[in-house]
Amino acid sequence: MAKVAFLLANDFEDSEMKVPYEAVQEAGHDTTIVGLEKGGECKGKKGTVTYTADLAASDAKADDFDAVVIPGGSAPEALRVNDDVVQFVKAVHTQGKLIAGICHGPQVMISADILKGKTATCYIGIRDDVKLAGAHYKDEEVVVSDNLVTSRTPKDEPAFVREILAKLG
Repeated sequence: MAKVAFLLANDFEDSEMKVPYEAVQEAGHDTTIVGLEKGGECKGKKGTVTYTADLAASDAKADDFDAVVIPGGSAPEALRVNDDVVQFVKAVHTQGKLIAGICHGPQVMISADILKGKTATCYIGIRDDVKLAGAHYKDEEVVVSDNLVTSRTPKDEPAFVREILAKLG
């Protein structure tokens, strides 16, 4: 089974973490919450869920994971300015492993400079940023482009989860 890192910081979109996290676990995969600091508490912006980081981004190694999932909300803004997060995502991408982002999640992909030549979707508010990062933008519920899976909003979670699980095998 796959080992999947979920990148998390405060003010993530509650369901965009909860739904894929639980689905990946239910499918039998190993999950690790990677945050800005080990043991740090990450609260959802709606206050319905809270998670504790199992691992600090500074200690996360691409070799230890098969995939990364980046929930949306405001958390990706805090994650993308952290050099350890960016280097981790770049390394996972270099190894050709799955990176999935929903809503504002692709902001981390932008900072990791991994969208050039890819096709992606995202929350409409960052559409221009995704295009400027070199991606071909599509307004679809889920877009799969090589090792990247992207979705727009919580309503797209079923398609997002479906494609993540398909890639994990």
